[in-house]
Amino acid sequence: MRLRSVALGAGIFCLVAILTALTASVSSYAALRPSSVPDWLQRHVGDGEGQISQVVLERARALYQSKVSDGSVSNPCYFAMDATRPGDLGKSVLGQRYYVICEAKQIFRAFSAGHGGGRNLKGVADFSNGRRCAKNFGNAMDSELTAGGAYMTAETKTSFKGYYRVGAQNAVFMRSFIQFDGEGEAANARQRVIGGHPAALLRGMCMRKDPSSSYANHDGLVPFGKLVNYAGGRSNGCTSWSPTDAEQIIPIAKDNPTTLYIYPESRDIAAVARAKAAGQSLSGAGLYWNASCLSEIGTPRFWPRKTLEPIIAQYKTDHPAPPPQPLPMCKD
Repeated sequence: MRLRSVALGAGIFCLVAILTALTASVSSYAALRPSSVPDWLQRHVGDGEGQISQVVLERARALYQSKVSDGSVSNPCYFAMDATRPGDLGKSVLGQRYYVICEAKQIFRAFSAGHGGGRNLKGVADFSNGRRCAKNFGNAMDSELTAGGAYMTAETKTSFKGYYRVGAQNAVFMRSFIQFDGEGEAANARQRVIGGHPAALLRGMCMRKDPSSSYANHDGLVPFGKLVNYAGGRSNGCTSWSPTDAEQIIPIAKDNPTTLYIYPESRDIAAVARAKAAGQSLSGAGLYWNASCLSEIGTPRFWPRKTLEPIIAQYKTDHPAPPPQPLPMCKD
């Protein structure tokens, strides 16, 4: 009888030990999984204007949490962009597709942003994009295309671009640029000089005599132009924001790195292209693309650098750029 009790007790002890180990294993697995989206943030999830689509948020959160976990990031905010959404809604209304999320303060903001305009190498290859929707994506040098994937913000540089007229006065135009460092297919972001900046530049540049300016060259000349806001247009592959929005976004990441996830990646583009070719619905295949833009562009395409860079290089050889000319003197 005593032996039976000892055996029973030993069996119960082993069962408890097994259950305890199993519970610990489940707890450890749960701890490794990204935390569930909090209710306040879930209310911003959707495919409507001003919302963030589910897959974009999931990937942006996973990237941010992984960088916080490994100590790369301590910024309380992170960024995301959905480049499948329209950038121009018409009637001077811009589409909101760039997101700033600060979960600790329960902040969610959606902004407009430009996408890479691409290029049309006439007679060779057309990988250009319209103002409203992006059809072509890629990571090739000099392609001026947006490349989706994981990025981290790096240094912010503010540089003098020239003077422009404001009423009867001349104003200094300084533009800030946040360098992005990418991973995977976006790993050449620094080489491509990909980052974020205000969608503003000076056009019609000329040189004006102003020896008293601290920006004057050795001949006492300064560049002068007309300030143009192209927030409703395209970029050279960088992420561009309206000057007003940039004033809110840039300070968040200045001297405090954070993550940026840009959707779509090449795998998403390929999956959508396969589904369209097979006549499948995207939702039925578990895929996502903004419906309005997909209807407009047809089938999206990713141009890998190994394919596109030789084409661009040959085009440059066949169509050499004219030598740079000095800016003319201003006439007024």
